[in-house]
Formats: sequence, structure tokens, C-alpha cells
Amino acid sequence: MEKVRFGIIGYGNMGSGHAKHFHEGQIKNGILTAICDINPVKIAAAKEIFGDSVKYFDAPEALFASGVCDAVMICTPHYLHPTLAMAAQDAGLHCIVEKPAGVYTLQVKEMIEHAKKSDKILGIMFNQRTNPAFRKMREMVQNGSIGKVKRTNWIITDWYRTQEYYDSGSWRATWKGEGGGVLYNQAPHQLDLFQWIVGMMPSKLHAFCHFGKWHDIEVEDDVTCYVEYPNGATGVFITTTADAPGTNRFEITGSKGTLIYENNKLYFKELEIDEREYCFATYTGFQKPPCRPTVEVPLEGENSQHVGIVNNVANAILGLEPLYAPAEDGLCGVELANAMHLSTWLGRDVTLPIDDNLFYEELKKRIAISKPHRPVDDSKISTQ
Repeated sequence: MEKVRFGIIGYGNMGSGHAKHFHEGQIKNGILTAICDINPVKIAAAKEIFGDSVKYFDAPEALFASGVCDAVMICTPHYLHPTLAMAAQDAGLHCIVEKPAGVYTLQVKEMIEHAKKSDKILGIMFNQRTNPAFRKMREMVQNGSIGKVKRTNWIITDWYRTQEYYDSGSWRATWKGEGGGVLYNQAPHQLDLFQWIVGMMPSKLHAFCHFGKWHDIEVEDDVTCYVEYPNGATGVFITTTADAPGTNRFEITGSKGTLIYENNKLYFKELEIDEREYCFATYTGFQKPPCRPTVEVPLEGENSQHVGIVNNVANAILGLEPLYAPAEDGLCGVELANAMHLSTWLGRDVTLPIDDNLFYEELKKRIAISKPHRPVDDSKISTQ
């Protein structure tokens, strides 16, 4: 094929945004040929933009059987991501799944195993991996520039949301409709980067998730989590949708210095001598190891975000490059979010990998008593 024919399932905030990128010609090796949404209001809105240039469907199964696509982008509520991805691959289609990969590890693992048996591409929309700052951060951690990782600290609190945001969909911020709050809707990218940059998953964590602390919702809108890593390092992950103006600052401290990401810039405070060597070799009790002047790390490449991931998947389908974020990578962030919920629900430390079945049983208890938001105007309903 010369270009990959894409269909979009779920024409809400994210789906319509992806469609716009095709419309603007930003996807070099892909074209948009189909849009699917169960809401006729959304389909009508799409027709005003795309007219007869694409086919329209009110059910994913109809799109899968149509033959008008080579690949689909799944932009539906979270629970449907694995189910639709597996159905798409069964229909012979490649797939991009919006974040998160799913709500609970059992369903994500099923999707990953399903993908391994298929010859079709399955990528995850981890668009923050295209950010040159995060790519450079990962490179410097992995190549030993900061020495042995000792501490991580990410405060990501610039996700401010009002009550109107949560009331914009009857499924939003409910256990039954969305499966979680800030950890599953706003922060999946940071949960992915938290382990991708460091190069290892925590081995244990203790989280304090506050459910409906700042908004009239069922799920978490405020989280503080302490983590421990296999190499002895420790860390903290803090997020909320209630702080204004909020902060987005990620620090990784190693034995040779500290990396700091803030305001989309990367800084390095480099020690002249490894702290572990200095600690046991110096004859002074209070003097810190000498540190070079803080430098802003030069960044290279384009911050292509969603467009970059879609182009990457199209190129991978055509055999031109490997995936930035394959299906297997979708599990880590979901497992971290699940572990934070489980730790809060049980009131104790949780080791990773988590007990998948225990988490699912606890989640089902919340789903059983979950209630939708008040009825809303259909025109406000979105998929992200």
C-alpha cells in the first residue's frame, strides 16, 4: 500500500483532534477514510467538516467489516480500548489505542497476548514520548550520565478541571464509566514516562488516593504516592486536578547529579565526583561534593506529539520504522495506576507486579455501586 487508510472510532475531543490532523495533511503516509461514533450528533458534526470524503458508521463492527480501512484509532471510553483493539485485529486491522491502554491489568494483558498472535501492528498513543526533553532525559539516565538512580520526584498538578468538566459526560469520573480519575484520564502519560525514562518499574509503593476530594465525583482527583525501586532508589509521584496554577516538575537524582524537567526545559546539575565515592572518601563532615554550574541541556528534534505517534504507526505498518510505543508498553502505566488504587483501598504497601485478580475484584465492588452523573446535553459528550 502507498498510504495507510485510517478509521477513527469515537469522535469526541481526542477523535476529532486526530481527524483534524488528517484533514490538515499532517499524516504523511496515512489518510482518513472512516469515522465511527454511536452518537448521531457527533457524526453530524464530522460530516460538516469531511463531507463525503470519508465513510460514516454508528457501530465499530460495521466499520471493521466495511473494508475501507487498514487501521483504526480507538478513542472511546477506557474500558472499551482492549475489547475494540482485539476485535479490530481479528478483523485484520492495525490499531492505535488512546491512553490508557485499559482500566485494569487483566484486560490489558489479554490485549497484549492477543496482539502477539496477530501479524498486525498495535501501538499506544503515548505522544509524550516524542517530546525531545523526555527523550533526552531517558537517554541521559540510560547512558549513566547521572550515575546510579537514587531518587525520583514528579509533581504534576497542572491538570486543573472544574466541576463542569466532570459534568460534561454522564460516564465521566465514575467507576463504571471511566474506571478512575486523574490517574486514568490526565496522568497516564506521566505514569508511562515515570518508568520509561528511569528504565525500571517500582518494586513497591504506598499511595494515598483521595476520591472526590475537590469535586463531586466518585473517583480520585488527588494522589500522593511513595515508591521504591529494585535498586534501592525511592520516589514520589503527586498529581491532582484541583491545583491552580499547578506545577509540572520532574526531578531524577543520581549519584553523579540531578536532572530537572520544568517548563518544557531540561536542566542538569552535574557533580564533579560521584556522591557515593565522595561520601566515604572525604574528611569533612558538612561540605557537599563539588558541583558544576547548572546547565540547560540542548534538545534536538521536533515535539510532534499526537501527529508524531500516528505518523510513526503508519510508518511501522509500511515497514519503515519500529514503533515508539508498542502494545507491551501500555501495561506499565496501567499497573502503576492499579497499584495506587489498590494500596489506597487496602491501606497498605503494594508490591509490583500486583495481584491482577485482587485488583479486579476490588474494582468490581466500586463498579457495583457506581452511579452516572446527571443527564447532560449530548453535544457536550466527549471521549476523553
